[in-house]
Amino acid sequence: MAILEVCCGNLASVEEAVRGGAERIELCSALSLGGVTPSIGLLQHVRSRFPDLRVHPLIRLREGSFVYTAHEVEVMVRDIEAALPWCDGIVCGALTPDGDIDVPAMRRMMDAAHGLPVTFHRAIDRCRDPYTALEQIIDMGCKRILTSGHQPKAQQGVDLLRRLNEQAAGRIIIMPGGGVTTDNARTILDHTGCHEIHASCSSGTGITDPAAVRQILQSIS
Repeated sequence: MAILEVCCGNLASVEEAVRGGAERIELCSALSLGGVTPSIGLLQHVRSRFPDLRVHPLIRLREGSFVYTAHEVEVMVRDIEAALPWCDGIVCGALTPDGDIDVPAMRRMMDAAHGLPVTFHRAIDRCRDPYTALEQIIDMGCKRILTSGHQPKAQQGVDLLRRLNEQAAGRIIIMPGGGVTTDNARTILDHTGCHEIHASCSSGTGITDPAAVRQILQSIS
């Protein structure tokens, strides 16, 4: 059975995602800005209220590019350390000004995760060479990559997603995300060969729609 990860940008969305049957979420704040690090209070509350839910917080201290200063990396390292008792994995990503993976920054954040699974997020969609980036991310030990295949939406990027999944050859999970809906989730998985998918399942109000969660889960089961 394929796995659905639901992106939740607030507490109400977490509640609705769970009601729809979600078992894993990416937790963030300010989805209208592309998502930034959720508060520790939110993370603690979600963990205590839904102890069986697998929670992966996004670590991104600001909107904008994924090119970070040394001081910004330090902030994100501290955010990861603060989040560790309340989560099951970390979502992060960092690039160089030239559009390559910022390996030193990523290694610092991965060291801070102390062995928890790390998802490299859609910063890879801004890399100049996704194939080289894939190998670097694998070498760093990340568990999965969230990507739309260098397109605004995953359905538009299915060809690259399929090639990345073939190149990965089981060494890392390629998780399509971006514009995933009840209408295209199954098609994206079928065309890419991937077994995990990421969706906000939003009702258009910024709140997760539990019916959409259920429909996607049914379509990919």
